[in-house]
Amino acid sequence: MSTSPDNLVYMANQIGTFFKSQKPETVVPGIADHIKKFWDPRMLRSIYAHVDAGGAGLDPQVLEALQSLKAKAA
Repeated sequence: MSTSPDNLVYMANQIGTFFKSQKPETVVPGIADHIKKFWDPRMLRSIYAHVDAGGAGLDPQVLEALQSLKAKAA
């Protein structure tokens, strides 16, 4: 699995697209839960570094989900 920021941004946004069809209040928690369950630690470290660098290319709800995950992991 590639940990390049471009690939991770693409994958995270795909997850976000799936959850957009859910109830609005479950979108961000759903994205966060999915990423927490299925992404390995290398992927998480890489996407957190990307978030710290501004999160370019991430959909707003995906960025919010990643920021909440990162805060909980700290």
